[in-house]
Formats: sequence, C-alpha cells, structure tokens
Amino acid sequence: MRRHVVAFGGGHGLAASLSALRLVTEHVTAIVTVADDGGSSGRLRREYDVLPPGDLRMALAALCDDSEWGHLWRDVLQHRFGGGGELAGHALGNLLIVGLWDLLGDTVGGLDLVGRLLGARGRVLPMAAVPLTITAEVEGVDAAFPDAVTHVQGQAAVATTPGRVLSVRLDPSEPPASPEALTAVAEADWVVLGPGSWYTSVMPHLLVPQLEQALRDTPALRILTLNLEMHTSETQGYSAVQHLESLRAHAPDVNIDVVLADPQVVDDHDDLSMHARRLGAELVVLPVARPDDPGKHDPLRLAAAYRDIIG
Repeated sequence: MRRHVVAFGGGHGLAASLSALRLVTEHVTAIVTVADDGGSSGRLRREYDVLPPGDLRMALAALCDDSEWGHLWRDVLQHRFGGGGELAGHALGNLLIVGLWDLLGDTVGGLDLVGRLLGARGRVLPMAAVPLTITAEVEGVDAAFPDAVTHVQGQAAVATTPGRVLSVRLDPSEPPASPEALTAVAEADWVVLGPGSWYTSVMPHLLVPQLEQALRDTPALRILTLNLEMHTSETQGYSAVQHLESLRAHAPDVNIDVVLADPQVVDDHDDLSMHARRLGAELVVLPVARPDDPGKHDPLRLAAAYRDIIG
C-alpha cells in the first residue's frame, strides 16, 4: 500500500526526517516554515520581499534522487559562496530559487521545477504564502533579572536567545496558508511533526490557523518526533515532558497519535507516556540516534522506526 506522508518542520531537523522518510515511501511532501530572517535567506527576504528560501532549499536537497545526477544537483544547491564580496555567504540554491520565483511569478511552481531538476523523491511546499516573523516571550534574557519577561523578535534572535522561551506567536497572526499544503495534509495518511528547533521550526506550523485546522481535520495519523538534544538555546532546561506540555499549550486542539523518542531523552518512561496520552498519543521509544554522534539522527535507524510505526 502506498503511504502518503507529510513532514512538517524546517532546517536540519526536517532534513533529517526527510532523509529517513524517503527510504520508507516515495510519496513525501515537506511543508516548510517560512520565518527565517538570518543569513542568506534573511538578506534575500529583505531585498526582494520573498519567502526565505533556505529551509525550502534544504528540504529539496534532502529529497534528491539517489543518483549521480541527483547528488550533483544537491551539491550545487547547497554550495555556498565564500570570500568577502556581495555573494559571500549566499547559498547558490537560494539564488536559483529566488531567480525562478522572479521569472515564473509562482512560488510553488518554482519549487516544483527545482524538484524536477533534482529528481526529488517528493514535493516541497511553504507552510504559508507570505513570509512570517516569530516573536517570543522570553524569561531571564538578562541574568541580572531572571524573572523579567522580554519580547524577542525574529527567528534568528529567538533561536539563539539566552533565557527561557515561554511562548511564541507569528506576525501576521493569521497568515494565509499555502493552498497546496492544506490539500497535502487533507490527503495524507501520516503527518510527521519534528524533529527540529522547537519554537522556530516545529511550533510555527501550529500557529497558522488554516494549517492548524487542517491538522485537526485530517484523517491522517500524526507522529511527533522528539529531538535528541533537549537543552538547546531556545529550550534551555526543558525535558521531553516539557516539550509535550508546550505543544499542548500552543495547540490544545491538535491531537497526536504517536510520540517517537530515542531512549536517551526518556528520563521517566511512565511520566512521559502519561503526558503523551494527554495528547492522545502512544509513546514509542526506539533508538534513532547515530551511535557515533548521539546528537544527530541516523537516517537508517529513523527510517526503521518510521517503517515500524507506519507499516
């Protein structure tokens, strides 16, 4: 049976998920966050008033055909200019994607064209039709005032902020979702959320009202893949349980069917299982980390875990 899987996220976390899912099914759609405002993506976003292309590029690269042609164009997309000139720091794929958007006047059409060039085993879509700005309420940004709450704006700033992120919101608060993304969620058999930067790659999808509604209404089953590293800059001091609690706080009406966790992040199996059940989910604990680098997902192990769950 063909399984249609939709994967939500952005950056390296989504790339890890896609690298595994492409080994499980050829019917993968990546729905990618569009709030990045740093680096090459931020520069192109500000200069041309377009969606930030970087996370979209990384998702396309992760889905490239497993052939000499696919690997060549993956490397072309990921090539980053060095030096000190105007192109320094830009990824070639970002320029290609923005150039196609300018030429075609069609965001999704441009991404599909790059996918054809790569022989991509799946499709990549933006989660919203307009670029988004993330604003977080952060406690203890200044160590001298640990209880003070500060508003931190911008994906790059939130991802690296000191202090403890309490909540996030989007601007605009009700952005139009990509119609193709809504269709993909409605037609999916499975939806995979995470891994990835919790507040800047995973949670934003749940804050787009049309997308959150689609997640509630879809007949698909939903997998939440927990991160391997709990204590990133934007989740300082968080346990696996606190990740689940924050998801429930931000999207109380979205149920999860399976929470997938690596053994290294499970401090108390019974407690984590109880919090998973509050989301409607079964806790599945399987080794998905690289044996030689436990902070990164192993594509084969993650694929095996997804295959066990999806069937």
